[in-house]
Amino acid sequence: MGHVYYVTGQRKGRPTKGVAMQIILSDFMSLDGVVQAPGGREEDTDGGFTNGGWSMPYFDPEAMGSAIDEVMATTEALLFGRRTWQTMAAAWPGSAGDPFADRMNEIPKYGAYRTLTRDDLTWSGSILLPADDVIGAVRELRARDGKGLQVMGSASLAAQLIEHDLVDEYRLMIEPILLGGGKRVFPDDGQARPLELVSTTTAGTGVLLCTYRPAGR
Repeated sequence: MGHVYYVTGQRKGRPTKGVAMQIILSDFMSLDGVVQAPGGREEDTDGGFTNGGWSMPYFDPEAMGSAIDEVMATTEALLFGRRTWQTMAAAWPGSAGDPFADRMNEIPKYGAYRTLTRDDLTWSGSILLPADDVIGAVRELRARDGKGLQVMGSASLAAQLIEHDLVDEYRLMIEPILLGGGKRVFPDDGQARPLELVSTTTAGTGVLLCTYRPAGR
């Protein structure tokens, strides 16, 4: 069983009714910051990436599965980039009957996809945001009352959200592997963004499950 350390002494409460939604960035991440194609060899081969599926040997169902369930319990909707949406849409509808799959299939799913139309969004609960103003649409969603708006994967979208100071919480599963290249979520713009470590759990496979929030927020 993993060990949990609460750096602030206790977890801060999650948003409740009357409180604006919070954007939660959730990623499997290598030690050198790569988030590309953690789940499968052909998941995302952009840039000649050949290490797809790198996360699977480190998955600890007890520690990591519990962490995923925990954040999903406080998630009101999902926010995807196009490639991640397509990967998820190809996987979860066929797994109906599994509790996590059912949650993924029923929850609202927002995204802005320049190459997809409403007719392409056959996965239940999918909602198309205006592609010409993604950041403005996300700001509007974030201002609504609610709980978490979780971003899974979606490296390009995640980087834009960080750049525009729209991420309220980082849920990172930092895995003991160096990939030497691939897509990352952190902007390379020279701007410092201080964070506060809220909690950390060590999985039996050596994965660090870390929760961060922007400092002072």
